[in-house]
Amino acid sequence: MLRKLKRVDPLMLWILLCFMAVSTIVIYSATTNTSYEGLHKNNMMLYAAFFIPLLVTAWFDYRVVVRYLSVILYVTGIALLALVMFKGVDINGSVRWIAIGGQQFQPSELMKLFTILMLARFLGRREGEELRLVRDIVPLGLIIAIPVFFVLKQPDLGTSIVFAAIFVAMIWMANVRMSHMIIGLSATAAVIVSIVVLYYTNSDLLAQFIKPHQMARIETFLDPTSDSDQAWHVMNSIRAIGSGRLSGDGFTQGFFIHSGYIPYSYSDSIFVVIGEEFGFLGSAMLILLYFLLIYRMVLIVKDSNNLEGAYLVVGIIAMFTLQIFENIAMHIGLMPLTGLSLPFISYGGSSLLTNMISIGLALSVKIHQEEPDLLEPLTTKSVMFH
Repeated sequence: MLRKLKRVDPLMLWILLCFMAVSTIVIYSATTNTSYEGLHKNNMMLYAAFFIPLLVTAWFDYRVVVRYLSVILYVTGIALLALVMFKGVDINGSVRWIAIGGQQFQPSELMKLFTILMLARFLGRREGEELRLVRDIVPLGLIIAIPVFFVLKQPDLGTSIVFAAIFVAMIWMANVRMSHMIIGLSATAAVIVSIVVLYYTNSDLLAQFIKPHQMARIETFLDPTSDSDQAWHVMNSIRAIGSGRLSGDGFTQGFFIHSGYIPYSYSDSIFVVIGEEFGFLGSAMLILLYFLLIYRMVLIVKDSNNLEGAYLVVGIIAMFTLQIFENIAMHIGLMPLTGLSLPFISYGGSSLLTNMISIGLALSVKIHQEEPDLLEPLTTKSVMFH
């Protein structure tokens, strides 16, 4: 075991320790003098506990997980999402959690990872050959569509977008035909344009196809001044980040944060705390840490001699990249506001566990890239990125 763990990328572990420090400091500031005071201690304990599954996952051969456990994990995840519909906990109008032993667990977080494993298993069998529309892309789309259906029922638009990003990234790297990709992206663009056009020309008709809360978010995004109540969160987030300027207002000195203008500042809106109290410099340093983490995972993909491992890490990269972009963008008015956490920084056990296991799987690909594949004959072709 020690021999394997010596191959772990030390820089990635240092980056995670930096995330732990940043997250704990910012959560402390966000919860000072509130009913959530002391939450930063729980955050440190969660990090300490979840480093264990990270290292265990890194040590375990990812090829066993992809080939023999991915289907079981995927089906289990779907069952948990279905259970949420009947036994889920309602928080602020969203039913995304299951109560287990007094704690709340969000199945959709782990389901993202289970879906990546399932897609990696399916794509790995193609051995780099061009994907076929009916026999490959349609089944892959179904693998994504099932969890997206349950997630949208919760409702959770932000996580649904993450699933879509994972799907696009993985089939793109798996040799999809350019014509198929263009058709898919064109259809997506057509839907978005149709929503915008209907909003401005016939909003009553648009309201018949989407739910009221989704309509409100679209309205707030396209026209923030249309409803001051709905735009309150976004506008205050923009003001708070802007007030931080270059170096911020100072630790625990954020006016908007500590005056109650930013809801969920310890979780989904934690980037606002960083922007207001640590300014552009603090925000840029956090983004740099994200860049370094993703860059190290890109190197793992580049050096991988196994397609399953390469696809697996590409899916994880897509998951992190979309969540980082979406969380930051929605607080500066570039995307509609959704309930999506900032990876490794927002407080939340389900998301942190998923993120740590994801890093463990990426490290497993790195650790086992030099070991022979003894599970089945070596027929998998070299990764196309070489």
